[in-house]
Amino acid sequence: MTPIIAELNRKYINRAPHMRDIGAAVTAISRAKGSMMLPAREDWLGDPQRGLIHPGVLTVLADSCCGLAVGAALKEQLPYATLDLRMDYLKSAGPDKSLHCDAACYRLTRSVAFVRANVWQDSAEQIVATTQATFMLSTAVGSRPVTPGGVAQPTPAGDALATESIWLAPLTSEAVLPETPIPYAQYLGIRVSQTADQMIFRLPYRDELVGNPRLPALHGGVVAGFCETAAIVQLIQSLAGEKFPKGIDFSIDYLRSGRPKESFASCEVVRIGSRVALVQVRCWQDEPKRPIAVARGHFLLADPSARDL
Repeated sequence: MTPIIAELNRKYINRAPHMRDIGAAVTAISRAKGSMMLPAREDWLGDPQRGLIHPGVLTVLADSCCGLAVGAALKEQLPYATLDLRMDYLKSAGPDKSLHCDAACYRLTRSVAFVRANVWQDSAEQIVATTQATFMLSTAVGSRPVTPGGVAQPTPAGDALATESIWLAPLTSEAVLPETPIPYAQYLGIRVSQTADQMIFRLPYRDELVGNPRLPALHGGVVAGFCETAAIVQLIQSLAGEKFPKGIDFSIDYLRSGRPKESFASCEVVRIGSRVALVQVRCWQDEPKRPIAVARGHFLLADPSARDL
């Protein structure tokens, strides 16, 4: 390991709780390019029946590596944040092998960075997923007013939101799919509350989910993984076990940073066809009308025993 890479791992990895917790590491760096590795782990399993990795794990690695490439493209240090990210899943991946990602920032303007990335396991020629992402440059820096325990301070008097009714989370919740648990959903700690008309997915806050300790803010990949899990579980419930959804593509738009507090998500199954389903996801923290992210994904409706697309 070169001194430059060792220093990047010290600053970029070790200081970010989520990156440190999952064991990610920078493996290469050059002008406008970066590579990262994520070690194999049983927690990354997303489809126990077919032994497939959860797509959210790929998204976490891709988002992190794309951010690394943006930093390598900048001539001077600037804060930046993911605007949107799209994943295309090309082939199956298992949790028993390390994941690798190579990213390149191919266009840099005064305000936006454009990045492409490939995720692979066995070799760089056998791509597991491709990524397209954009990042906003010169985003605000500084911590938000948060009270102990991860609860935001009350809205100041006169704020436009102060006159609106306060959304209250359901009082009870349970683990998702308790009879057939998903290890990655268990790692994130995702739970679900059933209301009269919809399922409300919940991501309890814990320090290991933070990606930017300076704000602090949840890792963008964690938010994406949460949304992807919500979409998959919603489809599983809708399909009643007849078929199992497998990700084809997933895109997410980040509207504001996720604060260090519990997050929620709800899904709309736009269409279920004979082979493909489309699901839209809204993720929020304080109020459903003020989402922190919106996402959509296509899923192949395959026989539970089928491994490949």
